[in-house]
Amino acid sequence: MRHKGSTYGFKQTGGLLKSRIRNASESRGFAQSRLLTHWDEIAGEDMAAISRPVDISYGRGGMGATLTLLTTGANAPMLEMQKEPLRQRVNAVYGYNAIARIRVTQTAATGFAEGQVAFGGPPKREKTSRPAPEVAAEAHHVAEGVADDGLRSALERLAANVITKARG
Repeated sequence: MRHKGSTYGFKQTGGLLKSRIRNASESRGFAQSRLLTHWDEIAGEDMAAISRPVDISYGRGGMGATLTLLTTGANAPMLEMQKEPLRQRVNAVYGYNAIARIRVTQTAATGFAEGQVAFGGPPKREKTSRPAPEVAAEAHHVAEGVADDGLRSALERLAANVITKARG
């Protein structure tokens, strides 16, 4: 006699294997710390410069994880286009299809958490002090014939910078 809809106490295979798959993946080095510590090597310089891994979560099905990457709003479209090659690179490191999906989230360009460096870019230059008196006088002479005060002031600053660098 067969009972319709009954599994006679058997669970779905995915449900039985979920915890074992998770334990096996963690024992093979698939811990979030590995992605954090080797992200530059795994993602490559270009992708690592614009993204940081922040979370690995397992879905209800248990087959494959979701890697969450954090990026700035300006870099999100570029990262979205590179999700599949990036997923393949991460999975190549582990030798199996550990990551099934990549999710991109956005943040401000100042960084992700305390103690972490903000996204790359040239460091901001500190404002320099006033130029030497002889440089200021020469810059004033260069911009002397300009009638507009704002433009003349801007030209004087530009001339002072050029003169200082030329002598530097």
